[in-house]
Parts: sequence; structure tokens; C-alpha cells
Amino acid sequence: MAFESLNNAQYMSLKTFRKSGDAVPTPVWFAEENDKLYVMTIVDAGKVKRIRNNSIVEVAPCDMRGNMAEGVGYVQAVAKLLPAGDEAKLANQRLNRKYGLFKRLFDLMQARKERVYIEISLT
Repeated sequence: MAFESLNNAQYMSLKTFRKSGDAVPTPVWFAEENDKLYVMTIVDAGKVKRIRNNSIVEVAPCDMRGNMAEGVGYVQAVAKLLPAGDEAKLANQRLNRKYGLFKRLFDLMQARKERVYIEISLT
């Protein structure tokens, strides 16, 4: 597993960077497959805008509120926004497999919001 610190983690802190260089950590659900991480968010989320401007991100395990475990640090990675289509569908399937009923309930509650999928790999 490329992202060993994320073994068995349910949440990941995804740190994106503003144009000023300021870091913005956000707790997110994620799935891993083939040494890549997959994240879903709404298309107008701040993290999407920041990734469009700077694809360098950092990831680390956290709890649902974004609190980091003691002694765990961030790992630098590269994010890319997946185009709608097969890659996005596969990312969604990976998240469905990991989060099951909770993910499907989230989908129902957010059905009207356009989504985008993010693929993250080590630098």
C-alpha cells in the first residue's frame, strides 16, 4: 500500500493550498486502489478550486472532525480531477464498496448536487 499511514483509516485529512500558500486541511472519505486514493466532493467546493490552481496536496489519517492522531504526519501527493465518465464511475464504485450504506445515504441526501472525483497519487 502506497499510503501506509492510511491503513484502516475511515477519514483522511486532505490538505490543499491557496494561491497564497496557506494550507487548508479538510476531513474527507476516501478509498484506495492500485496505490491511488479516490475522493468525492461537490463540484463547487473550495478544495476543487484549490486543486485546479495547485495539484500538490498532502494527506494524513484523521477522525471525522479532522483531528490528527498523535505522531502521524502528512504525506505529499498529487491530485487530479477526474473527468466525468468511466474513471469517475470507478471512483464512485470504490467509495461505495468502502462506505456501503453510509455512502448511499449520503448520495440520496446530496442527490441534486453535482459531484467531482479526485484521484490522488504519490509524488
